[in-house]
Amino acid sequence: MPDLTTPDPAASAPRDRAGLTAALALQLPAAGGPALAQPARHGFVAGCGHAAVAALRQGEAYLHFIGELAWEGAGPLRRPRSWRWRGVLHEIEIAGFDALPIVGLTAFLLGVVVAYQGADQLRHYGANVFVVELVGYAMLREFAPLIAAIIIAGRSGSAFAAQLGSMAVAEEIDALRTMGIEPLQRLVLPKLLALLLALPLLTVFADLAGVFGGMVMARSQLGIGFAEFADRFGRVMQGSALLVGVGKSLVFALIIASVGCFQGLRTQGSADSVGRQTTLSVVQAIFAVIVADALFSVAFNLLDL
Repeated sequence: MPDLTTPDPAASAPRDRAGLTAALALQLPAAGGPALAQPARHGFVAGCGHAAVAALRQGEAYLHFIGELAWEGAGPLRRPRSWRWRGVLHEIEIAGFDALPIVGLTAFLLGVVVAYQGADQLRHYGANVFVVELVGYAMLREFAPLIAAIIIAGRSGSAFAAQLGSMAVAEEIDALRTMGIEPLQRLVLPKLLALLLALPLLTVFADLAGVFGGMVMARSQLGIGFAEFADRFGRVMQGSALLVGVGKSLVFALIIASVGCFQGLRTQGSADSVGRQTTLSVVQAIFAVIVADALFSVAFNLLDL
């Protein structure tokens, strides 16, 4: 005969689980503390204000970076032997020589497009020969320096940001500071100097490629031979047009190199931040180049250049 006083384990298990669940429910709020605070949701106007404040802070940090870069660059300018010329030449090879094919091809096609669009209009007025001035001034003053700067911003500016961002994530930047080596002088200044030398040369190469593209299209659409095009180009074009484009490229090089290195050094956290800062550097550099080109156009118009 079974013992009625002994509780059945199968029957008591649900009651034990229910009691344990109730005990845990009472203890969890006390042990867990207050709930995690959720991020505040801002309205449209407040969101615009926060974005404006963040942009102003980033602009202030960029100006501070430019000041530090100028201060660090003053020393090597007084002592040229202290420059790491091998590093500069290496950066020139990467940012300049390796970019010749894409810059030349893009400028050539742009010259073809400018000449084709101009030929379609000039043909109606019997002013075929003026395609030389159209291609010359358009390429030398505007399109060649702008297209070279945009390509370099997407190619070399992103590479600067990715390289410095990867070093920042791996704590190599902090290691250089620990060893007494200034990262701006060792890593940033060679890139800046290399781009200041490479981009004007790329602009001149883009000028040649763009004008050659215009010559090809002028011959095929307007019947203007290469010799006739080159003769008129040499007579009507002024050296100031070339100097304007080269002068723009110097400013564009400063913008691209400084923005790329600035965003790369601001990388924090994981490797995901490297991608964000690289994308941000390309977007900001291209936007700044276009704004600078627009300001140049307004200034040249006021100065009758």
